[in-house]
Amino acid sequence: MEIVETGWETKGYLDIPVDPTLDLVREIDKLKREKNAVLLAHYYQDSDIQDVADYIGDSLGLAQQAARTKADIIVFAGVHFMAETAKILNPQKKVLMPDAHAGCSLADSCPPPLFRKFKEQYPDHTVISYINCTAGIKALSDIICTSSNAVKIVETLPPDTPVIFAPDRNLGRYVMEKTGRDMVLWNGTCMVHEIFSQEKITKLRHRHPDAKLIAHPECEEAILEMADFIGSTTGLLKFTREDNSPVYIVATETGILHQMQKASPHKQFIPAPPDNLCACNDCPHMKRNTLEKVYTCMRYEQPEILMDKTILEQARKPIQRMLDISASLGL
Repeated sequence: MEIVETGWETKGYLDIPVDPTLDLVREIDKLKREKNAVLLAHYYQDSDIQDVADYIGDSLGLAQQAARTKADIIVFAGVHFMAETAKILNPQKKVLMPDAHAGCSLADSCPPPLFRKFKEQYPDHTVISYINCTAGIKALSDIICTSSNAVKIVETLPPDTPVIFAPDRNLGRYVMEKTGRDMVLWNGTCMVHEIFSQEKITKLRHRHPDAKLIAHPECEEAILEMADFIGSTTGLLKFTREDNSPVYIVATETGILHQMQKASPHKQFIPAPPDNLCACNDCPHMKRNTLEKVYTCMRYEQPEILMDKTILEQARKPIQRMLDISASLGL
């Protein structure tokens, strides 16, 4: 595989109990100073991790931050593909993640060997891959995108350029609608964004007639058709800050509600309900990370992301192309 985790299983650092009397926030801040480490966290992390992070953002913002950091150690509170991206952009730095089992259902839906065969069916196509994919998929891509810049990146290509878009079919369909471009879509989805219930959201809107439904473009088409606003995680947060509605029904992972509430304490934010009784709008992979694991990870500097050099170099090119395009567009 393109990633090797070392040390964390054999040395058992994650099994060492954390002293419950420790002030973890203070200890983490102390370790950051001592080790010249930076803690990057995705919006979908638990609120206590967000509050101690040096930078909180969506996939584009986190990639940009990882590319420019001067820290010696990057601790990535997110999921595997995010820590991979940080390592790809910083091959000489130590990149750590609190829980090496924090994967991604969307990334898992697109195995590199199968995608390679899929790609071979369309040899003249430009491959644009959503950043929520493994390093192996990135290495097979021409350009990486995020939900923040996907539409803009597709629009930079000549209109007659044939495109494969992977791995999220819902985001791909949304980009096709916004750009008017026809693209070949890989049939992958995110378990969180696929679970929202159209019927329950409709009932919720009846109970809250002043509420606006805002949705991430990874949601299914039926949910997006209902939405008052569609945007990336950062886009949703920005919309709720600038819009004047008193109530929002939020169709994305619930971690973002912490930042929404902090930015607009006078407004109400309601998680969009899933189509069953579980808390499926919480990403179980994102939520594997805890403040205790962040502390342990920083203290023992494990688990560390190590990557095959060839994969790393191949994957860096489409990521850098994305960063360059985003910079040129002011994104």
